Amino acid sequence: MLDKTAGRATSTLSLTRARDMAKAPKASVIPKITPEPRWPVILAVLAAAALPFALPRSLSVLPPWIVASLVTVLIAAAFITHNVNMPQLNQIFGYILLSVLTIAQLFSLGRLIVALPKHTEVAQRLLASAAVLWVTNVIIFAIWYWRLDAGGPNARDTRAAHVRGAFLFPQMQIIAPGTDGKSIAEMEGWRPQFVDYLALSFYTGTAFSPTDVPVLTRWAKLMMMVQAAMSLTTVALLAARAVNIL
Repeated sequence: MLDKTAGRATSTLSLTRARDMAKAPKASVIPKITPEPRWPVILAVLAAAALPFALPRSLSVLPPWIVASLVTVLIAAAFITHNVNMPQLNQIFGYILLSVLTIAQLFSLGRLIVALPKHTEVAQRLLASAAVLWVTNVIIFAIWYWRLDAGGPNARDTRAAHVRGAFLFPQMQIIAPGTDGKSIAEMEGWRPQFVDYLALSFYTGTAFSPTDVPVLTRWAKLMMMVQAAMSLTTVALLAARAVNIL
């Protein structure tokens, strides 16, 4: 009799536990975070360092091979510190690298403006130089946006999804179908990569304003104003002046 009573009690306890486990919320599965590949950025940096070779020597702050060699060393340092998980040092090398490219770009743009009224370069060279500087400008600012947005690439690699930052990408705005107000970025674990920032920089350099990506922070607005001003100067003023003196 006691055995039957004990057996019934055990069965009742097992059923109760099973019902409780069924009612209990299931643990959410944490998606695996895949770090952003760095090779697109490396290619972009190498392109920005190689483009000045097409400029006249008078428009370069230093011989192009010196700038390219310095950039190559900084790329190697940034790549190594990224692979050995030293994010702070990686960020420092990234800022130094961008500073070198930005200083060289500003010097070349200034020298090109000075060369226009003096007619020190033929019109064809001025047109080619304006095109080179415009492309370099797009690449450099794309890398700046990629480096600064939401704490930088190292910080973004630690997040499952990109839900806040200096730029409001469409994936952050569009509500995913069948969800309780969650964005596509949240549902799909979307994060911006370098190509997204390159497209943003390209649109800014052509339209002189953001297109499908609203700008939220003040530093980003100021940077886009600077980029738009440089692009306008390069494309409209310099190219138009060069055409007029053909």
